[in-house]
Amino acid sequence: MASEHLMDEDYQGRFDSQVWRRLLTHAAPYKRQLLGLTVSGAYLAGVETLIPYMTGQMIDEASRSGLTQSLYTYGGFYLGLQVTFAFAIWMFIMWAGQTATGVGYDLRKAGFQRLQELSFSYYDTRSTGWLVSRLTSDSSKLSNLLPWFLLDLVWGSLLILGITTAMLWLHWKLALVVMTIIPMLVGASVYFQKKLLSSSRRIRKTNSLLTSSFTEAVMGVRTSKALVREEANTEEFQDLSTDMYTYTVRNALQSAVYLPLITSIGSIGVGLALSVGGAGIAKTGAMGLSFGQLITFMQYATLLYMPIQEMARRFTELQSAQAAAERIQDLLDTEPAIADSPDVQRAIEAYAKVEQQDGLAMDGKPHTISDVTFDNVSFAYKKDETVLQSFNLHVKTGQTIALVGATGSGKSTIVNLLARFYEPTEGTVQVNGEDYKNRSLHWYQSQLGVMLQKPHLFRGSIQENIRYGRLDATDEEIEEAAKKVNAHSFIRKLADGYKTDVGEAGGNLSTGQRQLIALARALLADPQIVIMDEATSSIDTETERIIQEAIDKVLSDRIAFVIAHRLSTIRSADTILVIQKGHVIERGSHRQLMQRKGHYYKLYTRQFVQESHPTNLLTPATTPES
Repeated sequence: MASEHLMDEDYQGRFDSQVWRRLLTHAAPYKRQLLGLTVSGAYLAGVETLIPYMTGQMIDEASRSGLTQSLYTYGGFYLGLQVTFAFAIWMFIMWAGQTATGVGYDLRKAGFQRLQELSFSYYDTRSTGWLVSRLTSDSSKLSNLLPWFLLDLVWGSLLILGITTAMLWLHWKLALVVMTIIPMLVGASVYFQKKLLSSSRRIRKTNSLLTSSFTEAVMGVRTSKALVREEANTEEFQDLSTDMYTYTVRNALQSAVYLPLITSIGSIGVGLALSVGGAGIAKTGAMGLSFGQLITFMQYATLLYMPIQEMARRFTELQSAQAAAERIQDLLDTEPAIADSPDVQRAIEAYAKVEQQDGLAMDGKPHTISDVTFDNVSFAYKKDETVLQSFNLHVKTGQTIALVGATGSGKSTIVNLLARFYEPTEGTVQVNGEDYKNRSLHWYQSQLGVMLQKPHLFRGSIQENIRYGRLDATDEEIEEAAKKVNAHSFIRKLADGYKTDVGEAGGNLSTGQRQLIALARALLADPQIVIMDEATSSIDTETERIIQEAIDKVLSDRIAFVIAHRLSTIRSADTILVIQKGHVIERGSHRQLMQRKGHYYKLYTRQFVQESHPTNLLTPATTPES
């Protein structure tokens, strides 16, 4: 995760207008707000150009005639401009807020929906932190940038144009003198914005490492204490904190220099207007300027640096956000590796238009799964790295298949292919004799019940976690499912019963209790195919007995695949497959495999000795073969 984050933050790619044009489609629903922002920006630029001119006119009128009626007219017009100016600011803040909030909401919604659709292979190469960042920091960065960039682009461009035009119209010679500060403003803004961007990236990068270090230290506190790593952890954290301090101070100093420098350059423009224009006034007729016009020029010189500064900052933010824009768009453009084919989609649409019939799935084909067949299936996660070779198996409803083998042998690959989390690179997986690619993906996967070694529970009550298996289940149905898997007795003893909060990831419950709740959840969903991935490997023998009884109930009259860690739990399986390097090296029932005294026999007897004599693992022993 760290390497991904560092790569993201070090992004220095060129500006890609194509990415931004595509992202702007997410702002299309907010055309009214964007139009309001554009009009507000143009109006603000016009008002800010006009106010210095009105100020100069009022000064000249007062100098010539004193408090005349025309002066009051000017004053009333000036007051009206200020009121509408304030109203325009209020409106563009509201429109910008609506646009930023709306675009951010839409990006997160579209991103989350796409994550739900993507296949497991997408998650294999991306960490959780990387994905979370796409829906949080990246989405926020882009949604906040778009409306304000549009506003500053319109306002800044028109204000610079308006000020330049007004000064040239009033007195082109003095205008050229004042505008000599523009190259200095642009140069200083570009230089310091690059410096600020660089230091900001270093801050974000270091903050990411600091957060990661802090999280790992908290999560691994037991390991750290067991290995007496407290002092070393503190030193590593202190190094990162020092880097964070250094880069933060550097960024603050750059900002502290940049803003006064821009203000000083603007003051040079004021000084030029005052010195040259004032000298012209002193020499009657030399410059043809009135006192009010001189004040106007001074205000324009002061005002000129503001849009340049803001536009430089927005363009820098745009460059900084380029990587975020590409990452978001890449996520939204990613198509699921596994999805319904056009023929299946047409079948689903056609069946949705006719009267629904009992016994049929959403694609118009039989709902009941009677058998599953692996027909010469091979699979490779990466090209030329085959992990399953020519696998064949036929299993009917009511049968249990146990998979045995070392880590990396191909057991999980088989169940992943069964669940259609991945699809074969060669051969077919068939449901009721038909390639499962010709069936609805949503329907098929909704018939699965998957039990993992460490079941995941969601934050909430026990009742809510069991109901996750079928959201329309009643309280009575939830309680009945819990009774069937032997979970009701321990739930009833809890202070809040079924309303008990399980904590984050089920942390308030033991591993065995989490397994029983997950079993109840699976049973409530009434799956036709059950996958058990070493579901009893992390619990004590007594809890294992209780869970095994529950598992037997869940597996009844269903197709079941069990990845076994404790071989004693699979003796009743109809077929045991011993997998080694992607090949089935032994196949048969427990009794048959024990009688052959092959690989399975050696694994079983070795484990039997270890469980029977944990203090003397090297003592030879024999075990019953049934």
